[in-house]
Amino acid sequence: MSARLFGALAMLLALAGCEKAAQNMYNQPKYKPLAASSLWPDGASARPVVPDTVANSAGVTAGTSSGRFGALGVPESAGPVYPVDDNGNVKANLAPGSLPPELVNPLSITMTTLERGRERFDIFCSPCHSKAGDGDGMVVRRGFPNPPSYHTDRLRKAPDAHFYSVITDGYGAMYSYADRVDVQDRWAIVAYIRALQLSQNARLTDVPDAERSQLGSAK
Repeated sequence: MSARLFGALAMLLALAGCEKAAQNMYNQPKYKPLAASSLWPDGASARPVVPDTVANSAGVTAGTSSGRFGALGVPESAGPVYPVDDNGNVKANLAPGSLPPELVNPLSITMTTLERGRERFDIFCSPCHSKAGDGDGMVVRRGFPNPPSYHTDRLRKAPDAHFYSVITDGYGAMYSYADRVDVQDRWAIVAYIRALQLSQNARLTDVPDAERSQLGSAK
């Protein structure tokens, strides 16, 4: 056997060994769900949940990027969460003067709050809702279902908690943003949505007397 042929055979054998080692890595020993194991004192391979673990999703779709379906919600410490009905309204008595305090934005409505809300809104909400809040965002223009305009009577009359709930839990084609937007930022977005609504539905009488004359001079 020539040295060249011997070298070729040796190389083939080495390559076969590499492939076997790779397969061993691919197919490592593993436990099936709820299988027994002598490694742990309790005899079970499945380990108990770590104390204080918070479940965020469950079911076959829990592995999706959003975890939208099968969601178990967010911990109570993250802030109030309100259920909504099929029309997107908070399930509560919403008659004027009857709103409980927790249905109202807890943040102080300052320029700092509104600027933060606008920044978060432009990042997370405007692709669908548009920067004007009329539901004509860039994603919608490319074929995605358009969300309702914030400037309809129904949404102008909806309580703050409705918008908070939709951001937290999702609604319709919109998935939950609870893992992307923290509690305070959700309320800041709600404050900015109110500012958008006011910008499209304000009356001259809504402007304080001290500011009204400035509007007249601006014309």
